[in-house]
Amino acid sequence: MGQHINIPTSRTQCIGGYLAKPAGEPKGGIVVVQEIFGVTEHIRNVADRFAAAGYTAIAPAFFDHLESWLELDYDETGMARGKTLVSELGLDRPLEDVASAANAIASSGRIGVVGFCWGGTIALLSALRLGFPAVSCYGARNVSFLGEKPKAPVMFHFGEHDPSIPPEAVAQHRELLPQMEVHTYPGAGHAFMREADAHYHEPSARLAWQRTLAFFDRELAGA
Repeated sequence: MGQHINIPTSRTQCIGGYLAKPAGEPKGGIVVVQEIFGVTEHIRNVADRFAAAGYTAIAPAFFDHLESWLELDYDETGMARGKTLVSELGLDRPLEDVASAANAIASSGRIGVVGFCWGGTIALLSALRLGFPAVSCYGARNVSFLGEKPKAPVMFHFGEHDPSIPPEAVAQHRELLPQMEVHTYPGAGHAFMREADAHYHEPSARLAWQRTLAFFDRELAGA
């Protein structure tokens, strides 16, 4: 089990975060970037799973800039509120927070970033602009940034039946970033890695998790 912590940011404001530590010496550190719903039980569980795999994991609560420790429901109301909040946040502040969260766990070794949905695009930007190896899970806002030159490797996961990310968008990832791994999952839609949810697709989520761990073991732990 992890713990709630405070993370100093570059804007003289602390935000909350969820920190999960491995039992032994860490293989590296991973910043876990939320969906538009906040640092929910799903995001905390992802951090705990990385800790169980040997990594220090930290999930910064980006919404704390606007409202303290906000968790939204996975319904239309929560989705509408989440979209409004991430629009208010923009991109620069979350990227600064990723860097601050990475600094908070810097003693763990090399740092990577993983993100889901909106967080998938923040993860991509973390590789493009900050130089952190990243795994981007169904980042629906990625396409606008695919022309930027990456500073670190990226792995992408997409459900083949995701209405928010059509096949043409996935094809653009392969075309514009041919050196990166792009994985698609038959039978999976959007948010297919979110457990205990109607979107969850177990075989795809299991395979995506295995690939994600292999990516970080290679890029962070040198396995």
